[in-house]
Amino acid sequence: MIKRKSLGQHFLKSHSIANLIASEAKITNSDTVLEIGTGFGMLTPLLCNKAKLVISIDSDENLYNTAKSNLQGIYNLVLKLGDGFKSTDKFDIFVSNLPYSKSKKAIEWLAQKDFYHGIIMVQKEFADKLFASGGERRAISIIANHTLEIQIISAVAKGNFNPPPKVDSVILKIIKKQTMSKQLIETVNKIFSYRRKTLQNIFKQFDKNTTIQKRLDDLSSEEIVQIAKDLTR
Repeated sequence: MIKRKSLGQHFLKSHSIANLIASEAKITNSDTVLEIGTGFGMLTPLLCNKAKLVISIDSDENLYNTAKSNLQGIYNLVLKLGDGFKSTDKFDIFVSNLPYSKSKKAIEWLAQKDFYHGIIMVQKEFADKLFASGGERRAISIIANHTLEIQIISAVAKGNFNPPPKVDSVILKIIKKQTMSKQLIETVNKIFSYRRKTLQNIFKQFDKNTTIQKRLDDLSSEEIVQIAKDLTR
């Protein structure tokens, strides 16, 4: 069996979890589904059973060839080889068992995309970052919650994967609220690199001025986004 542990990828082996993901995705026969990380194609046919079209992308050539062999004859499936997070395909629903090393990149990419909703599986530790509040927030917490409504569907024990990861995972439902530009995302990330400074000092890093002495931890998420917007003007 091909293993991509070095990339933080652990392959789902539980049919019941795969069925739960497909069910919670609420796919109709008018929907185009984008799946990033085809793997061996366990989940893909379940998505195809419900969707108008499934576009499934994997960056590993061996896995792509294996899936292409395993999934022959599915009329509404397009398999692609490449970096899914560079895809320009239009989609309604997003589904992915995200590689642990790519979770932040995935959320930032989804923040820029127009779609209805999705189901993602992430490492529990990463999910905790998305739900963090106050001083525990990271830039990704702000970006995710500004652009997505996030709900926990189920915990997933490490034994449901091969190879088993060191930590448990969480299935999340994401509903798109609004998009965020790449520039704004980069600005939020840069702001958080100075999170211990006052806003007055943060503004100086952008060659701008303010008299506000508060720190990021004193602000709401939406106030931080507004400051990022002010800094990009």
